[in-house]
Amino acid sequence: MKKIIYSIAMLSLLMTSCVSDDVAFNENKDAAYEVPAATLFGNSQKALTDQLTSPSVNEGSIFRYFPQYLAATQYTTESRYRISSRAIADRQWRVLYATVLGGLESAKEIIPTEAAPTGVPAAQFQSEQKNKIAIIEIFEVYTYQIIVDSFGDVPYTDALQPKTIPLPKYEDAATIYTKLITRLDAAIANLDTNNGSFSSGDIVYKGNVAKWKLFANSLKVKIGVNLIDSNEALAKSTIESAYTSGVITTNENNASFNYAVSAPNYNPIYENLVASNRNDFVPAAPIVNAMNTLDDPRRDKYFTPLADGTYAGGKYGYTNIYTIFSHVNPILTAPEFPSLLMEATEVNFYLAEAALKGFAVGNSPQYYYNQAITASFENWGIADKAAAYLLTPSVNYATAPGSDKQKIAQQEWIAFYNRGFEAWTSYRRLDFPALVAPANAYSEAEGQVPKRLTYPINEQTVNGANYEAGSAAIGGDKLKTHIFWDKF
Repeated sequence: MKKIIYSIAMLSLLMTSCVSDDVAFNENKDAAYEVPAATLFGNSQKALTDQLTSPSVNEGSIFRYFPQYLAATQYTTESRYRISSRAIADRQWRVLYATVLGGLESAKEIIPTEAAPTGVPAAQFQSEQKNKIAIIEIFEVYTYQIIVDSFGDVPYTDALQPKTIPLPKYEDAATIYTKLITRLDAAIANLDTNNGSFSSGDIVYKGNVAKWKLFANSLKVKIGVNLIDSNEALAKSTIESAYTSGVITTNENNASFNYAVSAPNYNPIYENLVASNRNDFVPAAPIVNAMNTLDDPRRDKYFTPLADGTYAGGKYGYTNIYTIFSHVNPILTAPEFPSLLMEATEVNFYLAEAALKGFAVGNSPQYYYNQAITASFENWGIADKAAAYLLTPSVNYATAPGSDKQKIAQQEWIAFYNRGFEAWTSYRRLDFPALVAPANAYSEAEGQVPKRLTYPINEQTVNGANYEAGSAAIGGDKLKTHIFWDKF
């Protein structure tokens, strides 16, 4: 069976490819068409994880800069918020739509054509196939939320149909969010935890349906938390229903993508900070100074100390001498170091935010705040230091400075050190910590830490009319334009 993966990113190829009356003219006769669904699913998992994990702006990732986790040693362009030079937005758009969603859609088309292995009862096989489709749906929702949270209004209903809808319209981001919740509910309802799913290809959970159900409900919580300021009623019903069904609250259920020790499947942090033999980054002063102030034990895991045992971060937005600052800890730069797509720390912080709004999630904001921080310490191998840290007056929920929301936000930002995109989202949602754009930021930032990615240049040139309409609908295609849920 010939399998062609469709995606929005193919638009430029469709619009510029050579024309021929031969219907097979544009076929890639060297392509491997008979790709198993499991392989496509695994490829999509890796592509998305790589994009969220990589520290390299050359690979289109800027999400360790926006939360001010890294500072540049030489090339400061992206840390000063110019994302056009290396087509950052184009890469994010292309990878998520083409590679990730394109692969997932193709996998969904293949699954119904698969035959039951010898000896597997028909009913069991059909249940497993239904589980596979539901799991892919869940991962698609996860991907679409990242796309919306990156850009705002984007193609959704019209997306991934280049043959029938080559120029897709942009859809209201709030409407997409509502549709994503509906899709998640349907996918969760289709999961049968009494049967399996993928026997290969699922790098995250290895086909464990019960864990995918926890992931899906946790994703509902994540979506719901983002909706708190824009649609509190929907946020409440979404979070409460997810919590009741079961979410990730312990590290044993984390959605972990485990990299390999060798190329091409090692962690992109290793690829860019070790294998490349480059020293392009140092930890940035905002995160290092904040953790110094709190005497946070996680510094030993995040950074390397200087000769005197202290930690120092580089000036964000400016060039820095690599040898005089702390470096990213070798723990993170190990080739097999895993990346997390959902974790107990994250979900517990979201539940703390929900509890702060009075939602029925079983416990208080302080309880989930403590659970989130404890899970973070456990995940970094220093569980024995969590209790003392939580008793520190500047950390303890009852005595830490700032509003309750600010306390939660500060600790989310610290805990998300290796999860740049989620840290950026948390910063936009909670408006804290008070990150400041560097004085030398490029003019397109308009003096602010970016609130979104601008639309890809390719969309402006190929899908111009819909790009213009989409830009107008969100109030202008600018870095400072807020995503719909970012109200303040």
